[in-house]
Amino acid sequence: MDLKVFATVFATVFLAELGDKTQLATLLFSADKPASKWTVFAGSASALVLAAGIGVLAGTWLSQHVSAKHLQLVAGVGFILIGGWTLRSALTG
Repeated sequence: MDLKVFATVFATVFLAELGDKTQLATLLFSADKPASKWTVFAGSASALVLAAGIGVLAGTWLSQHVSAKHLQLVAGVGFILIGGWTLRSALTG
């Protein structure tokens, strides 16, 4: 296992997930008194693992058909567009 890659992916995904809709939904489910906290944790963790697995499979498939440089370019442009849209919404809304 490449620990540098592991640490980079862990830190990036961890920071991206903090305060997002997934974490807020998990918080709300765990705030429900009759809900088992372990069940909420297991369900949330399983969903994140499945979503990550789909991302790995999709990334593997895409990398066989599209160059890494083009994928990085598309991802970068996508993040810039989402950031611009978010800023616009914040400033006008």
